[in-house]
Amino acid sequence: MSRIIDLTLAMSPGMRGVDFEANSTIDGKGWNTTMLHLYSHAGTHMDAPYHFIAQGETLENLMLQKCIGPARVLDLTFVKPRDLITVEHLAPYAKEIEPGSRLLLKTGWSTRADTPEYRSHLPRVSLPLAEWLAERKIALLGVEPPSVADVNNKEELTRVHQALLGAEIVIVEGLANLDALEQDVVTFIALPLKLEGGDGSPVRAIAIED
Repeated sequence: MSRIIDLTLAMSPGMRGVDFEANSTIDGKGWNTTMLHLYSHAGTHMDAPYHFIAQGETLENLMLQKCIGPARVLDLTFVKPRDLITVEHLAPYAKEIEPGSRLLLKTGWSTRADTPEYRSHLPRVSLPLAEWLAERKIALLGVEPPSVADVNNKEELTRVHQALLGAEIVIVEGLANLDALEQDVVTFIALPLKLEGGDGSPVRAIAIED
Protein backbone atom coordinates (compact mmCIF):
# COMPACT_ATOMS: atom_id res chain seq x y z
CA MET A 1 0.00 0.00 0.00
CA SER A 2 1.18 3.51 -0.79
CA ARG A 3 1.09 6.39 1.66
CA ILE A 4 0.35 9.93 0.43
CA ILE A 5 1.70 12.88 2.43
CA ASP A 6 0.44 16.38 1.68
CA LEU A 7 3.42 18.77 1.55
CA THR A 8 1.34 21.90 0.92
CA LEU A 9 0.53 24.83 3.18
CA ALA A 10 -3.23 25.45 3.36
CA MET A 11 -4.21 28.78 1.80
CA SER A 12 -6.50 31.04 3.75
CA PRO A 13 -7.51 34.71 3.66
CA GLY A 14 -4.92 36.76 5.48
CA MET A 15 -1.97 34.65 4.32
CA ARG A 16 0.55 36.81 2.48
CA GLY A 17 -0.69 37.27 -1.08
CA VAL A 18 -4.01 35.49 -0.51
CA ASP A 19 -7.52 36.88 -0.36
CA PHE A 20 -10.90 35.22 -0.95
CA GLU A 21 -14.32 36.75 -1.38
CA ALA A 22 -17.69 35.17 -1.96
CA ASN A 23 -18.80 35.43 -5.58
CA SER A 24 -22.12 33.61 -5.15
CA THR A 25 -23.88 31.60 -2.44
CA ILE A 26 -26.33 28.75 -2.31
CA ASP A 27 -28.85 31.03 -0.58
CA GLY A 28 -28.47 33.71 -3.27
CA LYS A 29 -27.93 31.84 -6.56
CA GLY A 30 -28.15 28.19 -5.65
CA TRP A 31 -24.42 27.46 -5.64
CA ASN A 32 -21.25 28.57 -3.89
CA THR A 33 -18.41 30.17 -5.85
CA THR A 34 -15.44 32.18 -4.63
CA MET A 35 -13.31 34.91 -6.19
CA LEU A 36 -9.64 34.16 -5.56
CA HIS A 37 -6.94 36.83 -5.40
CA LEU A 38 -3.57 35.09 -5.39
CA TYR A 39 0.00 36.36 -5.55
CA SER A 40 1.86 34.09 -7.96
CA HIS A 41 4.34 33.12 -5.23
CA ALA A 42 1.90 32.67 -2.35
CA GLY A 43 2.01 29.69 -0.04
CA THR A 44 3.56 26.52 -1.44
CA HIS A 45 4.56 27.57 -4.94
CA MET A 46 6.80 27.01 -7.94
CA ASP A 47 9.17 29.47 -9.63
CA ALA A 48 9.53 29.63 -13.40
CA PRO A 49 12.84 30.89 -14.87
CA TYR A 50 11.01 34.05 -15.98
CA HIS A 51 10.68 34.99 -12.30
CA PHE A 52 14.29 36.27 -12.29
CA ILE A 53 15.47 35.94 -15.89
CA ALA A 54 14.08 38.41 -18.42
CA GLN A 55 14.17 35.95 -21.34
CA GLY A 56 13.56 32.89 -19.15
CA GLU A 57 10.99 30.18 -19.80
CA THR A 58 7.50 30.93 -18.58
CA LEU A 59 5.30 28.63 -16.56
CA GLU A 60 3.18 27.10 -19.29
CA ASN A 61 6.31 25.80 -21.03
CA LEU A 62 7.85 24.21 -17.94
CA MET A 63 8.97 20.59 -18.44
CA LEU A 64 6.43 18.74 -16.33
CA GLN A 65 8.57 15.61 -16.16
CA LYS A 66 10.82 17.55 -13.78
CA CYS A 67 7.84 18.09 -11.47
CA ILE A 68 6.99 14.39 -11.03
CA GLY A 69 9.29 11.57 -9.99
CA PRO A 70 11.68 10.25 -7.36
CA ALA A 71 12.98 12.85 -4.93
CA ARG A 72 15.65 12.49 -2.28
CA VAL A 73 14.86 13.92 1.16
CA LEU A 74 17.95 15.51 2.73
CA ASP A 75 17.81 15.90 6.50
CA LEU A 76 19.07 19.40 7.35
CA THR A 77 17.09 19.86 10.54
CA PHE A 78 20.33 20.81 12.31
CA VAL A 79 20.48 24.05 10.29
CA LYS A 80 19.69 27.06 12.45
CA PRO A 81 17.66 30.21 11.68
CA ARG A 82 19.43 32.55 9.26
CA ASP A 83 22.06 29.91 8.49
CA LEU A 84 23.39 29.48 4.97
CA ILE A 85 23.03 25.95 3.62
CA THR A 86 26.39 25.11 2.07
CA VAL A 87 27.99 22.56 -0.23
CA GLU A 88 29.53 21.00 2.87
CA HIS A 89 26.07 20.37 4.31
CA LEU A 90 25.13 18.35 1.23
CA ALA A 91 28.49 16.56 0.95
CA PRO A 92 27.20 13.37 2.63
CA TYR A 93 24.68 13.04 -0.21
CA ALA A 94 27.03 14.00 -3.04
CA LYS A 95 27.09 10.55 -4.65
CA GLU A 96 23.31 10.57 -4.98
CA ILE A 97 23.10 14.09 -6.45
CA GLU A 98 23.37 13.69 -10.21
CA PRO A 99 21.79 15.07 -13.40
CA GLY A 100 18.02 14.90 -13.15
CA SER A 101 17.94 14.57 -9.35
CA ARG A 102 15.09 16.05 -7.35
CA LEU A 103 16.06 17.24 -3.87
CA LEU A 104 13.83 18.15 -0.92
CA LEU A 105 15.66 20.01 1.87
CA LYS A 106 14.09 19.10 5.21
CA THR A 107 14.75 21.89 7.71
CA GLY A 108 11.56 21.84 9.79
CA TRP A 109 11.01 25.48 8.81
CA SER A 110 7.36 25.00 7.83
CA THR A 111 6.46 24.77 11.53
CA ARG A 112 7.15 28.54 11.66
CA ALA A 113 4.81 29.40 8.77
CA ASP A 114 2.49 31.43 11.01
CA THR A 115 5.27 33.35 12.77
CA PRO A 116 7.14 36.58 11.88
CA GLU A 117 10.40 34.60 11.69
CA TYR A 118 9.12 32.58 8.73
CA ARG A 119 10.23 35.28 6.27
CA SER A 120 12.82 37.18 8.31
CA HIS A 121 14.98 34.40 9.81
CA LEU A 122 14.81 31.66 7.17
CA PRO A 123 17.74 29.32 6.54
CA ARG A 124 18.65 29.67 2.90
CA VAL A 125 20.70 28.26 0.04
CA SER A 126 24.16 29.77 -0.33
CA LEU A 127 25.27 31.01 -3.75
CA PRO A 128 28.12 28.45 -3.95
CA LEU A 129 25.59 25.68 -3.23
CA ALA A 130 23.20 27.01 -5.89
CA GLU A 131 26.08 27.02 -8.39
CA TRP A 132 27.14 23.51 -7.31
CA LEU A 133 23.61 22.19 -7.85
CA ALA A 134 23.49 23.91 -11.23
CA GLU A 135 26.77 22.25 -12.23
CA ARG A 136 25.29 18.90 -11.26
CA LYS A 137 22.24 19.62 -13.43
CA ILE A 138 19.61 18.64 -10.89
CA ALA A 139 16.00 18.87 -12.08
CA LEU A 140 14.20 20.21 -9.00
CA LEU A 141 14.95 21.78 -5.63
CA GLY A 142 12.26 21.94 -2.94
CA VAL A 143 12.60 23.93 0.29
CA GLU A 144 10.43 24.65 3.32
CA PRO A 145 11.11 28.39 3.72
CA PRO A 146 9.14 30.78 1.48
CA SER A 147 12.28 31.37 -0.60
CA VAL A 148 15.59 29.72 -1.40
CA ALA A 149 17.32 33.00 -0.51
CA ASP A 150 16.99 35.94 1.89
CA VAL A 151 13.88 37.86 0.83
CA ASN A 152 15.29 40.98 2.51
CA ASN A 153 18.58 40.92 0.59
CA LYS A 154 17.95 41.81 -3.06
CA GLU A 155 21.44 40.89 -4.26
CA GLU A 156 21.41 37.48 -2.59
CA LEU A 157 17.82 36.86 -3.65
CA THR A 158 18.61 37.66 -7.27
CA ARG A 159 21.93 35.82 -7.59
CA VAL A 160 20.77 32.59 -5.95
CA HIS A 161 17.56 32.46 -7.98
CA GLN A 162 19.41 33.25 -11.20
CA ALA A 163 21.99 30.52 -10.53
CA LEU A 164 19.26 27.92 -10.09
CA LEU A 165 16.71 29.13 -12.64
CA GLY A 166 19.44 29.84 -15.19
CA ALA A 167 20.26 26.14 -15.03
CA GLU A 168 16.55 25.36 -15.60
CA ILE A 169 16.20 23.91 -12.11
CA VAL A 170 12.56 23.88 -10.99
CA ILE A 171 12.25 25.60 -7.60
CA VAL A 172 9.44 24.72 -5.19
CA GLU A 173 9.26 26.94 -2.10
CA GLY A 174 7.08 26.90 0.99
CA LEU A 175 6.86 23.12 1.35
CA ALA A 176 5.34 21.72 4.54
CA ASN A 177 5.24 18.47 6.53
CA LEU A 178 8.59 17.11 5.38
CA ASP A 179 9.03 15.89 8.96
CA ALA A 180 6.19 13.42 8.28
CA LEU A 181 8.20 11.62 5.62
CA GLU A 182 9.61 8.26 6.67
CA GLN A 183 11.61 7.34 3.58
CA ASP A 184 14.79 8.88 2.17
CA VAL A 185 13.42 8.69 -1.36
CA VAL A 186 9.79 9.45 -2.19
CA THR A 187 7.75 10.03 -5.32
CA PHE A 188 7.25 13.79 -5.46
CA ILE A 189 4.53 15.61 -7.38
CA ALA A 190 4.07 19.38 -7.59
CA LEU A 191 2.12 20.79 -10.51
CA PRO A 192 1.56 24.51 -11.20
CA LEU A 193 -1.40 26.20 -12.81
CA LYS A 194 -0.89 26.57 -16.56
CA LEU A 195 -0.54 30.34 -16.61
CA GLU A 196 0.43 31.83 -19.95
CA GLY A 197 3.48 34.00 -19.43
CA GLY A 198 3.55 32.94 -15.78
CA ASP A 199 6.49 33.68 -13.48
CA GLY A 200 5.23 31.33 -10.76
CA SER A 201 2.20 29.59 -9.36
CA PRO A 202 0.85 28.03 -6.20
CA VAL A 203 1.06 24.23 -6.36
CA ARG A 204 -0.39 21.23 -4.56
CA ALA A 205 2.71 19.27 -3.59
CA ILE A 206 2.55 15.68 -2.37
CA ALA A 207 4.91 12.83 -1.62
CA ILE A 208 4.09 9.15 -2.12
CA GLU A 209 5.84 6.52 -0.01
CA ASP A 210 5.64 2.82 -0.86
